[in-house]
Amino acid sequence: MSDRISDLLKGAIDLHCHSGPSVMPRSLNHVEAIKEGEAAGLRAILFKDHYYSVTPVAALLDEIMPGSVKLLTGVPLNNTTGGLNPYAVEHGFKLGARLVWMPTFSAANHIRHSHRRQFLPTKDAMLAPTMLTVVDERGKLKDEVKQILDQIAAYDAVLSAGHLHISEIWPLFAEAKERGVTRLLVNHPTFLIGCTVSDMAELAKMGAYLEHSCCMWAGVQSKGYSHDSLKMCVDAGGVANTIIGSDLGQVGNPSPVEGLRYVIQMLIDIGYTDTEIRAMIGDNPARLVGLDDAEPAAEGVLAQALSA
Repeated sequence: MSDRISDLLKGAIDLHCHSGPSVMPRSLNHVEAIKEGEAAGLRAILFKDHYYSVTPVAALLDEIMPGSVKLLTGVPLNNTTGGLNPYAVEHGFKLGARLVWMPTFSAANHIRHSHRRQFLPTKDAMLAPTMLTVVDERGKLKDEVKQILDQIAAYDAVLSAGHLHISEIWPLFAEAKERGVTRLLVNHPTFLIGCTVSDMAELAKMGAYLEHSCCMWAGVQSKGYSHDSLKMCVDAGGVANTIIGSDLGQVGNPSPVEGLRYVIQMLIDIGYTDTEIRAMIGDNPARLVGLDDAEPAAEGVLAQALSA
C-alpha cells in the first residue's frame, strides 16, 4: 500500500501549504517544503500565509533553486495586506500570483468563530484584527470587491472565498461569474465556512472547486473527522469538483506530504479508484490554477477589461 500511495503522489499538487517564515508557528520553511515535495514527486506547491503574500519569496526561490516542483502563490486580503486592497492584488499578479484569497483571519466570520477559541494563533500577541466582509449593510457586494473581481478575471486567476461565511460566498461568486471569473475555490467548506451538503452540491454545480484539508483528518484537530465524513465531503461535490489540499505545516501536525499520504490512504480505504484519487490531488488542482493553459492575460488585456 505504501508503494501505491507513493505512486499516486507523483504529479500531485498541494494548493494549501503553510510553510514559513511566518508569525504563526510552523514546522518547516518554504525551502524544506520544496525539498519534501521534490522527494515525493509533487508537480506543484502553492504557498499560503495568512499575513503576507509569498509571491516575492517564491520568485526568489524559483531563481536560486529551480527544480521539478512548480512554485505557486497567492494574495491574502487580510488587514496586514490592506484588507480588500486592489493594489495588493495588482502587485501580486505582477509577480506571478495565481490566486486571491478573500479575508481569512480578518474575515468577520472567522473572528466570530474565534470568540471562545482563537483560530490561527500567532507565536506572539499581535494587534487584534478588524472585521472584514465583502458585503455592505444591505448585503450588496462592495465596490472595491467588484474591482478586485475584475482584476482576477483579467488575469484569469483563481478566486478563493477565504474564510467568508457561505452567506457571503453566494453573492461573491454570482458577481464573480458575471464579471468573467471562471476559477472559483472554496477552502475547507465544512470548517468555519458553514457549508451544508446541499451547499457543496450547489457550489459544484456552479463550477466551483471544493478543497478539503488533510489537516482535518490527519492533524491535531482531526478528532471526530472520520472516513464517513471524508466520503460525505467528496460525494457532496463529486470527484470532478473536489480537491484535496494539505493545509499543513503547523507545529504539532504532520508535514504536508505526510498529511497527503494519510488522506490518500483513507481515500483508498473508502474505495476510490486510483484515477479518482489522482483527479482530486492532481488533475483538478492543475485545471483550477491553469497549469496546462496558455500564459496569463497580458497587461493590455487587463487595461481593456478594467476600462470596460
